[in-house]
Amino acid sequence: MGWSERLVERDGVRLVCRDRGGPGRPVVLLHGLAGHAGEWDALAAELSISHRVVAVDQRGHGASERRPPEVSRAAYVADVVAVVEQLGLRRPVLAGQSLGGHTAMLTAAAHPALVGGLVLVEAGPGGPNPDVAGEVGDWLDSWPTPFPAREAAVEFLGGGPVGAGWAAGLEERDGGWWPRFDRDVMVDSLTELTQRSFLAEWARIACPTLVVLGQSGFVPAAEADEMLRRGPATMAVSIPGTGHDLHLERPEALHAVLAAFLAGITG
Repeated sequence: MGWSERLVERDGVRLVCRDRGGPGRPVVLLHGLAGHAGEWDALAAELSISHRVVAVDQRGHGASERRPPEVSRAAYVADVVAVVEQLGLRRPVLAGQSLGGHTAMLTAAAHPALVGGLVLVEAGPGGPNPDVAGEVGDWLDSWPTPFPAREAAVEFLGGGPVGAGWAAGLEERDGGWWPRFDRDVMVDSLTELTQRSFLAEWARIACPTLVVLGQSGFVPAAEADEMLRRGPATMAVSIPGTGHDLHLERPEALHAVLAAFLAGITG
């Protein structure tokens, strides 16, 4: 089963979604910073056998609005609500990786009646860290764009399935391969997240929740412990041999734990 492109518009901002159709409870997939909806293709192909799967190019990313007027956390959340409502998704499970997981978490906290379940992949409430935006900006500045070929991008971005997943988000133009995002939009999208902790929002989550961490991922152990302390109904799984991009490294393992979690959601 392939996917069809669906367009959602909110306040003049155009959002592009990959809708794979499928039976069962809807699952909305949200990529991380500087990512794209296609990162979920391997997982979505398996998941759509039993669920309707919609992967979103979030504002500022992929085929969606490249330079949106606002990149606040509230704007990202409102986009998810618009996708759910305009595509007629009844009480979907929101699953997001990294920044996409943070967006999913805030959406579930602010709109409990809208969300049937939450999956955080290498994501958490975060906390004050003023250095992150600069570090991410420096990393994006280090990209030798345009890449002369997609193979060169795969190698630079980590090689293997991780590099291939990142490189799949590039576009070919003017004789080279370019990111489909603006560097400053990416940095600005992180700013609010790094200014404070969102543990208060995490504590308001009422739906079934699954946290999936990489063995060598980015979420500190202390943050994961605090998440479990404040959310006793939360399930947590660590996938061996993976890092922050575990959805690219081992999509089959993520599908296994996600499928088991979804099977247990009844409300």
